[in-house]
Amino acid sequence: MMQTQSVRAVFRLLVLTLLFSASALYEAVHVTALLNGDVWWHLRTGLWILQNRQLPHTGLFSQYAKLPWHASSWGYDVLLAAAYNRFGLRAIPMLLMGFKVALAVVTFLLARAARAGFWTAVFLSAIAQYVIVGVQPSPFTLSILLFGIELLLLVQSRRSGAVKQLFWLPPLFVVWANLHLQFVAGLALLGLFLTALLAEHAIRNAGITLLSERVHPLPLAQASVIAGLAFLGTWLNPYTFHLFPDVSRLLYSGVSFHYGVEMRAMSFRSAQDFALMLLVMAAYFAIGRMRSVELFELLALMAGTAIAFRIQRDAWLAVLPAVAILGNGFRFQQDRGDTWNFALRWEKPVAAALTAMVFLVSAVRLPDRNSLVDKISQTFPVKACDFIVQNHLPPPLFNTYSWGGFVTWYLPEYPVAVDGRVDLYGDEILSRHFQVVTGKERLETDPSFVSAHTLLLERQSGMANALINLPELSAQYVLLYSDDLAAVLVKQASLANH
Repeated sequence: MMQTQSVRAVFRLLVLTLLFSASALYEAVHVTALLNGDVWWHLRTGLWILQNRQLPHTGLFSQYAKLPWHASSWGYDVLLAAAYNRFGLRAIPMLLMGFKVALAVVTFLLARAARAGFWTAVFLSAIAQYVIVGVQPSPFTLSILLFGIELLLLVQSRRSGAVKQLFWLPPLFVVWANLHLQFVAGLALLGLFLTALLAEHAIRNAGITLLSERVHPLPLAQASVIAGLAFLGTWLNPYTFHLFPDVSRLLYSGVSFHYGVEMRAMSFRSAQDFALMLLVMAAYFAIGRMRSVELFELLALMAGTAIAFRIQRDAWLAVLPAVAILGNGFRFQQDRGDTWNFALRWEKPVAAALTAMVFLVSAVRLPDRNSLVDKISQTFPVKACDFIVQNHLPPPLFNTYSWGGFVTWYLPEYPVAVDGRVDLYGDEILSRHFQVVTGKERLETDPSFVSAHTLLLERQSGMANALINLPELSAQYVLLYSDDLAAVLVKQASLANH
């Protein structure tokens, strides 16, 4: 009997290690983190902060350098830059590997907090990791993790009937507000929590037996004070309350909805879309089969569903509440292994140690810098940028939007026309850029094109083909470099003066 329990415990440890490290192992092999366009301007901003020991207030590395700009993710930028100074380019995939491990752990704990059995929690965590697509080495991923931690604290407080877990919320929001603007989603979740508490107090006072016995009443006054402190904690950042106007411009700008694929409604053309739908449907089914109501969980799922199916990028807002509900909604039999002392006492630390070992081995085996640069050059114009520097071509640049962030890192001395900082440029500048690049507006309508001396464009783009092949335009622009990925052109007048 003891041998059987030992085998079961070892098997559980292996499953946990695989659950926590599988996504990180995938990243170590494929190194997708380097293909993200936004990570580069975050890295350049962080390096600038470390070098100058101050925070930016205007649009660095851009032709629009005089426009006001808040580096709202400065904490992440500094973290990324510090890791880069220590580990070089390996820091970027290592950071994403760490994020993926953290996502696996948070989703597993979220399911377990709702009293799901071991195998149920493993299954729910695996599904959550599969459904939350597009996890990148960005502050946005940190918001997913922090939202999951917040939800975990709220669920635990409701299960225990104590407010001690809620005391972690103010410091959580202080950290969150210095990492990413999506802390507003956390504030919205906290608002739903208080709304549910208020409604549940009213229902209990009315003597209505509608609420679940698994949810214990919490002191509304204390919870409200803690929530107020959490809100004030979001002001404890270098830009204080001035970050709040940036939320809509960065997270939900009109140009993002118009041109960003990730901002569109789900098309149900991928397996992840259908998996998300089934996960959410299962969560609603679990709520429906309960004989009582858990109001906060229901409100969180409804709000998350409304947003997730409208904006693909925000699918996690429905995934995490669904995991919490399904962990508690289906009363599966407890795993026998849960009753064994070794599993209870040593399972978590041993699984954490094994996961850390796998992580370290994977990080050590990441490719060297030259191999990583070769990987980057398959997506970004490394060779074209090298040509620009070697030939001292005149700044500033007019560039393809998706390359702007990379150019700010690779060629910081060449101000770019645009990059991923949507809150810096705003809808007007970005819309004009896309209209010009797609040929819907004349070139001279974009001031960043008019002022640029060097053009860095995708070789097969319509704009590059027009500048190279149309006689009227080719007489004004000289093609100096071309490969399968990029084309470098210089204005004839600028070349004569250079």
